[in-house]
Amino acid sequence: MPQWSDYTTGERIKALRGKNVRQSDLAEMTGLSIVTIQNAEQDKRLSLPTLMKIADALGADTSVILGQQAPRRAMDQGDRATMRKLSRAVHDTAVGMLPDNAEASPLDELRQAVDRCWDVYWAGRYTEVGAIVAPLVIAASARLREQPVDEQADAWAVLSDAYRISAYVANLMGNRELAYAAIGHAQEAAQSAADPLRGALVASGRAWVYLRDARLPEALELAERSAVDIEPRMSRATPDQLVAYGSHVNFAAVVASRLGNKERAADYLSQSHATGALMGREVRAHGTLFGPTTATTQAVGVNVALGNVGKALELIGSVDDVSDLTDAAQSRYAMDKALAYADAQQWDNALDTLEDTLTNDPVWARHQTLPSVILQKVGTGSTDRLRRVSALVGVSPIGVGDHGFAPATDRSAL
Repeated sequence: MPQWSDYTTGERIKALRGKNVRQSDLAEMTGLSIVTIQNAEQDKRLSLPTLMKIADALGADTSVILGQQAPRRAMDQGDRATMRKLSRAVHDTAVGMLPDNAEASPLDELRQAVDRCWDVYWAGRYTEVGAIVAPLVIAASARLREQPVDEQADAWAVLSDAYRISAYVANLMGNRELAYAAIGHAQEAAQSAADPLRGALVASGRAWVYLRDARLPEALELAERSAVDIEPRMSRATPDQLVAYGSHVNFAAVVASRLGNKERAADYLSQSHATGALMGREVRAHGTLFGPTTATTQAVGVNVALGNVGKALELIGSVDDVSDLTDAAQSRYAMDKALAYADAQQWDNALDTLEDTLTNDPVWARHQTLPSVILQKVGTGSTDRLRRVSALVGVSPIGVGDHGFAPATDRSAL
């Protein structure tokens, strides 16, 4: 399969433009003539000013167009443009650079905007969150600049939340460098806000960045420390404190399972279940949701990672209703179920669950790697079904009978 660098510059421009943006559209977006765009895509002529304009219009780095760096997985032109704006907002505000028209919105409005970002995030619409949080970062920075020095704590708190959301979006979209930068700025803002709980939430977010960057030992150490830092007295804990603690120990269990540490994972799952049982219902706080249903559904994925397929299937059988979970959490649970079915060689259940989730939540699924992993595990099934589900995932069968899967050219490139 060709690598991104194997294509010509013109072919890369055409791939980044995609099917939904015509040459005439790109010409209008750049202010260039159609002939100039055609010459660029036919590798006839591409001046530096033309390259810069095309890169800006497509929301892509010049290094990507020139083949020096592959584009992010699963990103279309809209994704790239959004991420570029978010990157500018994060990096510019961190050094005090604000647009001339930046307005310092009231704190109440900024908090409402943070809540809105979390709502969209947990609905699995990550590109939309990126588009919303970029101006939020700027507005929160402007509010901080206007606040008297002795009244800045609340503004720092809002800015920390905005940076943390930015980090989460960047992490899911595969922009690890931006994720590291944003979570670092969130940490500094949380420290300036003098809010230990918010600081622990940011630390847990950093652990998640580590996890997706395969820095597992560091992720576990940070997740454990964050959980210890905010462990409440259960008899007097508020719902908000229980949400924070429960989500932290849950995540610690996830990281421990990725390291294959069964004892640690089991210990944290026990604490997660105990916290969820004490709460008795799902509660939303600090941009996350936790309760007994979350504890059980997350335990499915942990047990699958540990190879405890029988336990995972037992937990699946105990879950009657997941409607109180967020859309993204429901979809993730469905993926964990499909993976458990695949490991148990229940091929039909695995494919049915996978296909339903991809059909019902294609926007969320576009930024996930687990669907491809599940397909790779499926050892048998009807050829038509395998082809249908693989098309939804964006992968192509290697050959009939071996059921191996590899990324399709258009998806691996974009």
